[in-house]
Amino acid sequence: MTMLAAMGIGSVCGHAQGRAGRVDVFMGADLHYRDIWFNNRVYDVLVNLTPGVRWNMGNRWEVAAQALVPVVNQYGDRYRKVRMNMAVVSKQAAIGGCWKTKVSGGLFGSERYGLDWKNTFVINGWLAFSAEIGLTGYCSMADGWEASTMKRLTVQAGPEVYLKRWNTQLTVRGGRYVYGDYGVVGEAFRHFRHVSVGVYAAYSDKGKEDAGFKVVMMLPPYRRTARKVNVRPASNFRLTYSVEAREYANRTYFTDPEENERTGWFDRDLLPWGTDTMSPDFVTEERKEGRK
Repeated sequence: MTMLAAMGIGSVCGHAQGRAGRVDVFMGADLHYRDIWFNNRVYDVLVNLTPGVRWNMGNRWEVAAQALVPVVNQYGDRYRKVRMNMAVVSKQAAIGGCWKTKVSGGLFGSERYGLDWKNTFVINGWLAFSAEIGLTGYCSMADGWEASTMKRLTVQAGPEVYLKRWNTQLTVRGGRYVYGDYGVVGEAFRHFRHVSVGVYAAYSDKGKEDAGFKVVMMLPPYRRTARKVNVRPASNFRLTYSVEAREYANRTYFTDPEENERTGWFDRDLLPWGTDTMSPDFVTEERKEGRK
């Protein structure tokens, strides 16, 4: 059994075009926990600080990067080094009134690099269809430089249902995952003020059945002042608990250091749907001229 938690895996809610030229510097942490069977400890713990930076270049172009700084390490020598975790350039766009899309390239999470294409097709107020295609290779800086050619094709797609009255979201996605397995994942999330709680069940032809829960907690301060350079905490703390914790089954990657299931893949003002229509977690106020 494994528990994973991360602070800094979730995007800031705000109007993207109003942030052109803005730089955010943020700090979070992620926690890894695993049961073990081969030493005197009941469990192993790995805690990393996750400093990151985000530069909004305007017209929905963005550059984001994140590093891992180990502060507690019981996972072994491979996890002892300070290293780059993500370095990504991305572009979002809306096509017509029902299709939003995002293309990303660079170093992703889960030690992958390459290209990724995310899409959401809004069908009506409660139903949408999502699809993600990636072409990636392995890339790790944990123990020197390790990399493979960019030839692993991944595809996940499926419907999403948002029940606005109860702020509840249901998703089912199936396809081919990072390690070449085929499977399906179903999730149900209930969204509250600044917190989302969900359960999931998964099946893979390699890992077979799995299940668990997820919690996404958006972190204060919820009112922010917009400056050219902003220093802040990570936007959220994200926790995942897996019963089976099979590392090579249903494995995906993040393309943004603050990505999470509550805020999704896109800016909330880009064809708002689902949780985009909730009250924003963060309100950004423009800095008044002449303030010292």
